[in-house]
Amino acid sequence: MKKIISAALSAMLIFAVSGCQKKENAANSSSGKKDLGNFTMMVGHAQPQGNPRFVSMEKFAKDVQEKTGGHVKVQVFGNGQLGTEKEMLEQVVQGTIQGMRGGQFDFSPRLLMFTAPFLTENRAQVTALLQSDLAKKVCAEAEEKTGTVIINLCDAGGYRQFSNNNHPIKSPADLKGLKMRTNGMKTIDLTFKAMGASTVSVPYADLYMGLKTGVADGQENPWVNVVGMKFYEVQKYFTQVNYQFHPDPFYVNAAWWKSLPEEYRKIISECATEMGAYNDQLIDQNSEDAKQTIIKSGAQVYVPTADELKAFQDASKPVYQQMVSEGICTQAEMDEMLKISAAAK
Repeated sequence: MKKIISAALSAMLIFAVSGCQKKENAANSSSGKKDLGNFTMMVGHAQPQGNPRFVSMEKFAKDVQEKTGGHVKVQVFGNGQLGTEKEMLEQVVQGTIQGMRGGQFDFSPRLLMFTAPFLTENRAQVTALLQSDLAKKVCAEAEEKTGTVIINLCDAGGYRQFSNNNHPIKSPADLKGLKMRTNGMKTIDLTFKAMGASTVSVPYADLYMGLKTGVADGQENPWVNVVGMKFYEVQKYFTQVNYQFHPDPFYVNAAWWKSLPEEYRKIISECATEMGAYNDQLIDQNSEDAKQTIIKSGAQVYVPTADELKAFQDASKPVYQQMVSEGICTQAEMDEMLKISAAAK
């Protein structure tokens, strides 16, 4: 009798498992989503909640999970939870995490070419540069040199502005003697020094306190970053100079990327493209609101006249030749960027 009961239970179990499997297969078939294995993608970035990077990364995670039928789960750690941008990129290279987003170019210094001062004037020009064949070539070099794949290149936060605690900056001469914070990026250093300022490197996460305690007199950042990190609480004078935009590469560990089924790589790439477009849209929507928040806080925002802006542009022209001399880009690449920008007007 026991053998009969055992056999019956076994048959019922096999039937139940078989039925569940059929239902799962049917569900996958009806949705068009194949089970090619399960993968987890840990991604870090430095921006706080509400920042376009934070919001667009949340969208990316949701889209990837939905379009892979839950087989690729993206875990996003924002606000510098996994370390500085440099530390996170090192983790990607080592394979400790699978991805990071941010304007960190230590391992891909050729991306610096797109940070030439006053290279663009509007969104159309920025987009044209970041989607150009030149940008694709530079991104492809990352895998050869660092073992990372750049799956998207968007805007890191919008045009960057000057601020300080000493006096309004209305001309390059007003920067002389100021100690301006940089993130260690060569083109920022070159630009400030061309205008007579000295520079000090302060990690992004430490910048608020650095400005408050006088480690630096001033800084440069987009309006959305200034509001997100509340720098307006520790800076009195802002100048809308729009002198730079920064590329925002989405780095992924190359070995992990190649381990994914081709179908999942395609889905993730498509989601990354949508994420980049959404990120740039959010920047454009939020920049003016962020600027108004700064004004309402009591800080002063100065908008230079056309002649005053030209003075900043003229003062920064030597940086172009310095970039070529230091190997950031070739003269042909500098000319190509200027041509792409001009054609997008």
